[in-house]
Amino acid sequence: MKKIIYLILIIFLISGCSRPLENVPTNELVPSNEQIIPPDYSNQLPREMPESPGHAIVDEPEVVQLVSKWKIGGSAIPGNYADADIIKLDDGKYRMYYSPEPEVPGFKGQIYSALSSDGITWSQESGERKQGATFPSLIKLSDGKYRMYFQSQGVINSASSSDGLNWKDDSGTRIDTQNNVGLNLDNVAAPTVIKFDNQYLMVYRGTINEKYPGQVPNNNIQLLLWAVSSDGLKFDKKGIALDSRNDEFQGLLDGPELVTWDDGSLSLYFWSYKGVYHVQFENGKFSQTSEFDFTTSTNPRMIFPENPPGDPTITRIGNKWFMYYGQHKEGIFYATIG
Repeated sequence: MKKIIYLILIIFLISGCSRPLENVPTNELVPSNEQIIPPDYSNQLPREMPESPGHAIVDEPEVVQLVSKWKIGGSAIPGNYADADIIKLDDGKYRMYYSPEPEVPGFKGQIYSALSSDGITWSQESGERKQGATFPSLIKLSDGKYRMYFQSQGVINSASSSDGLNWKDDSGTRIDTQNNVGLNLDNVAAPTVIKFDNQYLMVYRGTINEKYPGQVPNNNIQLLLWAVSSDGLKFDKKGIALDSRNDEFQGLLDGPELVTWDDGSLSLYFWSYKGVYHVQFENGKFSQTSEFDFTTSTNPRMIFPENPPGDPTITRIGNKWFMYYGQHKEGIFYATIG
């Protein structure tokens, strides 16, 4: 009788400790902190970035992995192009302005343009919009004309146009390397300009010709500064918007993009070694706590992933928000929200 009882107990224990896989709840099959990371489109480094020192990986995984609200789309402008900016036209279409990458043979700082109705399919317009200019930032003026801000020979200048195709340089310089915070800047570049609270707000990149301590890819330090203007031509420099000389950014902040959301709030997007981040602009100042938004890297532990998304541009097209970003030697890609 004891043998029969023991046999029954053994059968009960074996059957009680095993369940068919199809009966196991889904949340027990995949840990709740895991995510599906989109494929990495890249195999090159971002422009203006020298070879990475081994694409270093930290010893331990990050405490919080990135779960992006941005959904990767596809290619908008394939090829050696980057630094996109977009304006909405009166006919409801959108015009993208963009530049070839500097290593392209025959580079002269050309700016090209393309048209789209949906933000996905773009048709390049014939000719060049401008030469001797990079990092275009476009705004529409109250009189219906357009102004383009751009980097030229280490400073930031502007040009005006009545049709968005033919441009005439504005006189003078918008922003030079002089500043009120004691920085020895080698050049200024990558302006982003919007009209906000009845004034023109500009954020731009400043470059210091020094290497950030440690094994980092860049041989210089890049941080973000800002300025304001009442007429969009004469700017009052306000100082540093966001500093890169810290453990988080390790000397690299680039491609600033100011975005006004539907609720009226203002964000400053930018990219660094890992990908795209943003901070808020509130009460006349930029928050110093950043949020990591987006990357194309498949390894969240990598400190210097190959070809992170660079130079983000964000605009609303239809019922979606689009983020356009550069992938070195591959072109301009997009991601969406909505």
